[in-house]
Amino acid sequence: MTNVQEYRGHIRNWEALCKELEIWPGLPREDREQLILTKAYEKWGYDMADHLHGMFAFALWDVDRQQLFCLRDHFGTKPFYYYQTSDGKLLYGTTIRKIMEQPGFVKELNEEMLQIYLSLTYGAGEDTFFKGVKKLLPGRYLIWKDGQLKVERYWKPEFHPDESKSLEDWADEIHTTLQKIMPEVKTAEEQAESFLSGGVDSSYVLAMSDIKMTDSCGYDEERFDESRLAAETARILGRKNQRCCITPQEYFDTVPYVMYHMEQPLGDASSIVFALACKAAAEHTKICYSGEGSDEFFGGYNMYRNAERYGENLKTFYVGNTNIMKEDEKKRILKNYSEEVLPIHLVEGIYEETEGLDPLTKMSDVDIQIWLEGDIYLNVDKMSMAAGLEIRMPLTDRRIFDIASRMPSRYKVDKEQNKVAFRTAAAKLLPEEIAFRKKLGFIVPIRIWMADDRYNQDVRAKFHSEMADKFFHLDEINAIFDEYVGGNSDNWRKVWTIYAFLVWYEEYFVKR
Repeated sequence: MTNVQEYRGHIRNWEALCKELEIWPGLPREDREQLILTKAYEKWGYDMADHLHGMFAFALWDVDRQQLFCLRDHFGTKPFYYYQTSDGKLLYGTTIRKIMEQPGFVKELNEEMLQIYLSLTYGAGEDTFFKGVKKLLPGRYLIWKDGQLKVERYWKPEFHPDESKSLEDWADEIHTTLQKIMPEVKTAEEQAESFLSGGVDSSYVLAMSDIKMTDSCGYDEERFDESRLAAETARILGRKNQRCCITPQEYFDTVPYVMYHMEQPLGDASSIVFALACKAAAEHTKICYSGEGSDEFFGGYNMYRNAERYGENLKTFYVGNTNIMKEDEKKRILKNYSEEVLPIHLVEGIYEETEGLDPLTKMSDVDIQIWLEGDIYLNVDKMSMAAGLEIRMPLTDRRIFDIASRMPSRYKVDKEQNKVAFRTAAAKLLPEEIAFRKKLGFIVPIRIWMADDRYNQDVRAKFHSEMADKFFHLDEINAIFDEYVGGNSDNWRKVWTIYAFLVWYEEYFVKR
């Protein structure tokens, strides 16, 4: 007998699983998915995740074996945390706050994480900012029995380039695979909307779906505003579009809300925009599609076009999509700095796994295992949950990754374009000007807003606070801030990353 102790997620291939596991498909979704988990565990044991497609993290109590079995999905779209108390109990859950509320938890700051965070802008690896609270990393399961903890890895990204196919062959495989996946993303009875930017990912997802309403964010500053492109894309595809216009004041007012619900500091400025987008969408829908995953799988970032130039040097510096502070700068600004805590240590194992593969594949694998889990999926999960919105990401799927894992890098990136094969697939439904539009990223005008004295007063105050003085040499961080306000806009990420940490620290260690 098996009982579900904790579950968050959405199992895509539930219809096939109901048939195989002899489950009545007419059950309410929550009951159906929990029954799938228990029967899958009883049938396949620790290999059960091999049979599941979707987004999930869960804990099962095996009555017969008197053991706890916890599992996080292959890419880490849903979080899972655990903590061992001083009296030998295991606290666990899909949120850190749930663990904090249980007897035996002792709240202490894990200050070493600040060194990792100041480079990456997020907390990477299994440790968190709360001492003793660990993440179950993607593709892992945990067994707790008789007071003993064991974590095993059941899946990792593997790459086996297939040179036998043409660009069109790869584009056809992407397109036909996504056609099979899309009907699984929601049932015919479920109503959903779709986030839409001006980019190919969200546009392709929309074109492949039956979604009628799209949601976009914009700003009064035209040079940062992608919402016009989104509205035009929606019009071309015959869908409706609603725009949420974000003001600077609204943006800054939302920062404490984001850092509280994120549970760990995140220096990704787009997370504030995403939180506001989730709030706006949740006013009229409970389910929203989003396009995460394809950039990391198929070579979507412009920096990937430099991969060959980096060559073997990658393993000395590439720790993921962001790396904003080098060690000499962190030594200068931090009051407590350890030579042993280096971001590069987090990726050494990944480089060992990709030994002999080309540089682009190595960069992609680092981002799949580090950046996606630590930043992108964390943001999507936490901000959607806070707003009461469920986000489903059709492109984050093992069947999509399987194509990317076999695709040679020349079909991902060339001298002129990124995500070549993926864009070629999207062009089967989208006009070429949309399918091959230059990647803009999730643009936020924070670079200019934070230099404006109308909006940066809390930043200034925190950079001079006793709270900041616990961790930073105030003269050093204020020199960075003053240089930024004085015209060096490249410093904005450093300022924002420090500020986000201070807001988070205030939420969890000052106010509470």
